Amino acid sequence: MKIIFSDDKVKDFKFKTEPFKHQLDAFNISRDKEYYALFMEQGTGKSKVIVDNIAYLYRKGSINAAVIIAPKGVYRNWEQSEIPIHMPDDVIEYSHIELWKPVETKSNIKRLKDFLKEDTHKLKIFIINVEAFSTTKGLNYTQRFLNVHKALVAVDESSTIKHRTARRTKNILKLTKQSKFRRVLTGTPITQSPIDIYTQMSFLSDYVLNCSFYGFRNRYCVLRRRTINMKTFHEVVDYQNLDELQQSIKAHMFRVTKDDCLDLPDKLYQKREIEFSPDQKRIYETLRKKAYVELSKEKSITAPLVITRLLRLHQVLCGFVKHDDGTEEAIPGVNPRLNELIQVLEETEGQVIIWANYKRSIKEIQSKLIEHFKIPVATYFGETKSEDRQKIINDFQKGTFKYIVANPRMGGYGITLTAAKTVIYYANTYDLEARLQSEDRPHRIGQKNNVTYIDFVTPKTIDEKIFSSLKNKLSLANSITGDNWKEWI
Repeated sequence: MKIIFSDDKVKDFKFKTEPFKHQLDAFNISRDKEYYALFMEQGTGKSKVIVDNIAYLYRKGSINAAVIIAPKGVYRNWEQSEIPIHMPDDVIEYSHIELWKPVETKSNIKRLKDFLKEDTHKLKIFIINVEAFSTTKGLNYTQRFLNVHKALVAVDESSTIKHRTARRTKNILKLTKQSKFRRVLTGTPITQSPIDIYTQMSFLSDYVLNCSFYGFRNRYCVLRRRTINMKTFHEVVDYQNLDELQQSIKAHMFRVTKDDCLDLPDKLYQKREIEFSPDQKRIYETLRKKAYVELSKEKSITAPLVITRLLRLHQVLCGFVKHDDGTEEAIPGVNPRLNELIQVLEETEGQVIIWANYKRSIKEIQSKLIEHFKIPVATYFGETKSEDRQKIINDFQKGTFKYIVANPRMGGYGITLTAAKTVIYYANTYDLEARLQSEDRPHRIGQKNNVTYIDFVTPKTIDEKIFSSLKNKLSLANSITGDNWKEWI
């Protein structure tokens, strides 16, 4: 059965969730554009604008499909939250949503093939993570999908494709000619230099900047010729003509920050999903099974006894193992949580509080941020000298530090951190009071902005159970009673 909407229904678009004024403005400006950039700060609801845009274009008959490309940490949120919450019921009734799964099982391959071939008048929405384009698998399937559909393609957190020479950037740019409508979404289109904007605009259309990369670089960068080890290259030492660059993209973008949005709620919550590394998964499963066996042998199960085991599992999710003798050992390979933190910070404007549970994590985060961003990073935890603590807070409030990494049980009480409008829970505490108190450090008298809280959560682990417990205002110690410890382990 084909869905048909009257012209009036397209003209008088009915939203499932009422938009804020800035969202309505973004929707009205962008809805019929073939290509457009939503440069809306994190927490201002850019995902809803895209969902409404997809529904609008489908109702109008302009598209019959959509492709959402987003980082691993958030791409499942589109399927689980954004689309179900915001897509109008009369459209979602005729929708079929598929999520990319990188593991090539027979059932996954068959499911994607069926989705590709399915001959219906439904709105087909394909959601895939940016990282899948680092190989040809994700690219090949997406191209096949676009070849047989009229689609809108949206790149969420589009600064992830700012590196022109990265394989995933090159592959995603190949989708430009196959998509009828294109959107990029990010709160921070420029994270390091104006060059970051080039590939994002190129994905939208060659006509936005109307020049090659080298033409762009020569026009907007000040170059110096350098020779190192017999190799000569051009180094960017400054930038020029930036007012002209801004004017050239102005007609193709909508920009808003939280400071501009007086209608937003004062607290905004987001969740980022963190995947296991292979070594993490192996160690986590080994410790989980060991904990289950040990607790099964105990005659009297107490909350502290269970929590000790849970903390061992939680530490694995943060990238290290604590042995029975008290020594700690880093898990080999990449720490996915740390990588996700860098990516989120690149997408975030203004000062940020990062709450981390463990001393090892705080030091590791500080070291990584200094290395990556080349700026000083403050810490506030048990090893912070008493005489230095107030100065650190004062310096953060004055803007000397962009980032402060702190323990919620140490820095979560009594201090004022209203210079921040973003709070990241790198790892949640199991202590409800510490969570509530730490949330209020930036959200108190003197705060002039909306505050966004971002939780890092590894699905189907103790991480998710702690997050759910805190979300429901339950203390972990009070949640573990009787035999329900088995559900936690």
